[in-house]
Amino acid sequence: MTGTSEMFDRLLNTCAAWALALIWVLPLAYAVWTAFHPAAYEARFELFAPLTLENFSKAWNAAPFARYFLNTFILVTMILAGQFFLCTLAAFAFARFEFPGRNILFALVLLQLLVMPDILMVENYKTMRLLNLVDTIPAIALPYIASGFGIFLLRQTFMTIPKELDEAARIEGASFLGVLWKVYIPLAKPTYLAYGLVSVSHHWNNFLWPLIVTNSVETRPVTVGLSIFSAIDSGIEWSVINAATLMTSGPLLIAFLLFQRQFVQSFMRAGIK
Repeated sequence: MTGTSEMFDRLLNTCAAWALALIWVLPLAYAVWTAFHPAAYEARFELFAPLTLENFSKAWNAAPFARYFLNTFILVTMILAGQFFLCTLAAFAFARFEFPGRNILFALVLLQLLVMPDILMVENYKTMRLLNLVDTIPAIALPYIASGFGIFLLRQTFMTIPKELDEAARIEGASFLGVLWKVYIPLAKPTYLAYGLVSVSHHWNNFLWPLIVTNSVETRPVTVGLSIFSAIDSGIEWSVINAATLMTSGPLLIAFLLFQRQFVQSFMRAGIK
């Protein structure tokens, strides 16, 4: 009876997993189908329906997606560079220095993880307006430069590095910044890669805050540009809209498919001990 029960549970789990996978993949499959077929086949699923790239051409010419991609690239690069710099210094200080109030300050950093970014949007907008940064790419990036999750993740990684390496580097005459650059950062590369992937994916897909703080083509990222493009009431076919959707999400999807093994290994190596 025990063996039969285990087989039934395994079969049930397998069926549930396949059902969830099917629910997840159906919207993507429909988007791919409509993007690569003429508009006449949006709701007609014929095996030998003609393929076309015209939908991508229409979408690319209907909106300034080249500018949107450039804005998004600048945005995620700016955020990631700022996060790496600030999070590295803060994590190193919390991991290796003793100073009054260290635990209290680190608890305040962790408190950031409990605060939803949407709650702070009004205050963030007021701050950007006072700084005269509304409708600029830095206005999108600044609220995310200091990451509590990044500080926590890097601190946990730095704490696993033996202090004997610090002492050896200090004996060789390295400064604290030299120890950080030559010892800690190289040993934490898997953590940087894992965190970088999460950060780029999140801010590439971020929508609400960029929508609020941007007003022009020169500053909109692809997510906001896509929403404005799809909201145009001019008889645009779903095939064109889905082609635009694939163009905006394509870079992340292709990167995941090409580097899936490295992604998984990075997260495993960056596990919190």
